[in-house]
Amino acid sequence: MAVVYPTLKNPMFSNSIDSLQQSLLEMGYQLVIGSHEYNQKREVKVLQALVESGVDAVILVGTDHDDAVFGTLEMYDIPYLMMWSTDETSYPHTIGFSNRQAAYEIARHVIAKGHRKVAICGGPVEGNERSRQRRAGFLDALEEAHISVKPEWLIETPFSLDGGREAIKQLLQAGELPTVLICGTDLHAIGAMHQCQLSSIDVPGRLSITGFDDIEFASAMSPGLTTVRVPMHEIGVEVARSIVAIIDDKAPVEVLELETMIVKRESLRELTESERAG
Repeated sequence: MAVVYPTLKNPMFSNSIDSLQQSLLEMGYQLVIGSHEYNQKREVKVLQALVESGVDAVILVGTDHDDAVFGTLEMYDIPYLMMWSTDETSYPHTIGFSNRQAAYEIARHVIAKGHRKVAICGGPVEGNERSRQRRAGFLDALEEAHISVKPEWLIETPFSLDGGREAIKQLLQAGELPTVLICGTDLHAIGAMHQCQLSSIDVPGRLSITGFDDIEFASAMSPGLTTVRVPMHEIGVEVARSIVAIIDDKAPVEVLELETMIVKRESLRELTESERAG
């Protein structure tokens, strides 16, 4: 089996490889891994090389791919499955979760803590439905609560610790700080927390921060990072089972949507009544 990841630098993806690989090994399949570093044109080349090496099936991360990806799979008649996201697709062999719904839920949790001065930091949205739908989910909840986001508080930076650090620098340059920064990934959030430490910004006293993914480092931070737990292990197990079933022509023709959950830690605080009024 071949799987193409957007990156192997994010612990979220590298951690998911283990359950996928172990599950496939138990069923007699080896896993071949490629990555494209969020470059859709490079994904086409990576996929071409994997397909030409003689794989039985392909697993793609996300639902937004260049047309040439699907064209290559069709030309070689290779069965495939998409994982990690159930947004923006009607393809039946898809396993993951709704990024939009999960983002909406954590934003609602932030709002329930009394925050109305809200900034958002996410990764590039072009060619990435996960990033688009997380941003959309955050904004859905804020709009529902009649909270508007200042243009300078809607930040797009690379998927990295440096991207999170850059978000804090941009907020400082803009002048007034929000009371909370909602991040689209834990890497963004952890980078932001580090920059806050360097800039003498107390978290969560001066700025609350939330993440998304619940990578291992999220619980090791001080304060611990409030975030969305993604079912990384379950996705790996279900994808392995389903991709083998597709090869055997026994796969159910339906999208499998798994549950996420909010993990409450100390990086998000509840505002006092006077702070809410201010």
